[in-house]
Amino acid sequence: MHDAPEYPGAVAAERHYDFDSDGQRLRLHEWGDPHAAPVVLCHGLWDHAHGFDLLAPYLAERYRVIAIDTRGHGDSAWVDSYTWPHAVYDVVRVLQRVAATRGAHLVGHSFGGGLATHAACVAPELVRKLVNIEGFGPDAPDEPRLAAAGMPEPGSLAALRAFLDMRRKAQSFVEWRPYAQLSELVARRKRMNPRLSDAWLLYFCWHGSRRSADGWRWKVDPNAGVGPGPFKAEWVGRNWIHLKRPMLAVIADQKDSWGPIKPALLDQRLGYVPDVERATLPGTGHFPHMEEPRATAELLLDYLQA
Repeated sequence: MHDAPEYPGAVAAERHYDFDSDGQRLRLHEWGDPHAAPVVLCHGLWDHAHGFDLLAPYLAERYRVIAIDTRGHGDSAWVDSYTWPHAVYDVVRVLQRVAATRGAHLVGHSFGGGLATHAACVAPELVRKLVNIEGFGPDAPDEPRLAAAGMPEPGSLAALRAFLDMRRKAQSFVEWRPYAQLSELVARRKRMNPRLSDAWLLYFCWHGSRRSADGWRWKVDPNAGVGPGPFKAEWVGRNWIHLKRPMLAVIADQKDSWGPIKPALLDQRLGYVPDVERATLPGTGHFPHMEEPRATAELLLDYLQA
């Protein structure tokens, strides 16, 4: 299969171009009138900008929509290391390009929701309104569950040791193993996203992989996680007290591979945001913009235009 599979309602960006962020190449994808007010989209970890191909066409009816392939993801370049500050800086650099004179609306999902929120904190002059879709950080560590799975507590010395061991092994790892059929990538992703249909995952995985003579490989850098860093789950949200722009927190209500986090923890983290409005999209899991793109778009458009 060489031609992109079709999916009802999915519209790839009209324009694609590379952008230099401090010497690193990022791929930007753009829909809509290039002279309209901008909306910048940030995808989740291990995802790519085509994950917005269902949502962006609705937004593009009124906005210039720019989706970023985060460094190491999609069609952006792989780099030597991945840190949270670098990822935040990339978002700010894109905002400086597209929104320097009048600001942009900023939308992020999951990992990208955290990036967007942090970028809005450090560069409020570039942001008009912020939408965070299911980007409220991980649940509080469940030590018995982590122990049963053989996983160290995030932020612990054991987690740092495991990360460094992984980095040492990665020195000889330059690409993913090939999958003979694209359907194998779909099945692998389905284990992560059981709520998403096979038809959508076929579209999503086609855009998130490359085909070579020996099979299909993921585009994302296997080392693209930002690493353990000085991180504890209880720290999530505390810097959001510095947010000077209004946030719409879009919340799913169905159990999924990631989330939802405990209501009390969500209350605590959003309690740090000075100006926040909440909206729950009923019947959706962690990826509401993929499960219910029209409802998500209507919610966002109402908020951004108010």
